[in-house]
Amino acid sequence: MGMLKEFKEFAVRGNVIDLAVGVIIGGAFGKIVSSFVNDVVMPPIGLMVGGVDFKKLAWTLKEEQVDAAGETIAAVTVNYGMFIQNVVDFIIVAFVIFLAIKGINKMNKKEEKKAEAAPPPPPPKSEVLLEEIRDLLKKQ
Repeated sequence: MGMLKEFKEFAVRGNVIDLAVGVIIGGAFGKIVSSFVNDVVMPPIGLMVGGVDFKKLAWTLKEEQVDAAGETIAAVTVNYGMFIQNVVDFIIVAFVIFLAIKGINKMNKKEEKKAEAAPPPPPPKSEVLLEEIRDLLKKQ
């Protein structure tokens, strides 16, 4: 029963929940970026290079064949077009994450400057009165 309690404490900690939310949002963000690359970025690039669909770019190492039993054996290909598409996906995701982290760091620096610039709050009146009583007692 102790292990279950430890697991519950671990799972409910803020860091684990934040991580889970981050993974879910990251997955959704990845789908958005893939759609952006596949549906918005790559078609105009393909059109500029002569109507090429990058997804279909491949080197065929072995042609499709039909064996003696009449079953089709798929062709062996190197799909370098998909690789190009995934590299573009990665570059866009990495750049967006870079911009997000840069913005977060900038906000954190502003918060640090505000904290440094603000004078410490004055001590409470009760503390000031106690200090004055202490000073009066010292004089006697």
